[in-house]
Amino acid sequence: LQSCLNNNFMIEQFNFDIRLIFAILNGKVSAAINRKLSRNFRQNGLEITPEQWTVLIFLWEKDGVTQQELCNATFKDKPSMTRLIDNMERQHLVVRISDKKDRRTNLIHLTKDGKELEEQARVTANQTHHRINILKSSCILHFDETVGKITNRMNG
Repeated sequence: LQSCLNNNFMIEQFNFDIRLIFAILNGKVSAAINRKLSRNFRQNGLEITPEQWTVLIFLWEKDGVTQQELCNATFKDKPSMTRLIDNMERQHLVVRISDKKDRRTNLIHLTKDGKELEEQARVTANQTHHRINILKSSCILHFDETVGKITNRMNG
């Protein structure tokens, strides 16, 4: 990958800097992106976290879903999602409403405040996305393929 970033595309399968593997495994890449996203949200007066962003972006596309759907969409476990939704309710971003078909199930809906955040939050998140996008698309594609291969090999 490092060669790719230096515009040298002669990377062999799994033959790249071992430090990069550990950075990926330790979550340093995602942590750096989350820090930048958090900073951008704060600088733009948005009191949301990157984790809340992942829930909001899903709800802006499909409002009124179950907590399990949110877990599946965001790769979070149920206890983490419960805490996240609890915090978002306290911030008046979402509300839990009992499903009329099954009262054991709560559907998560955006509030007016949650809906009103969309435009500003998307613009702010795009600032972070832009910093990632400056990498050549072929480098990102190769990175994605490599991470996929590592994941498949570890799961196999």
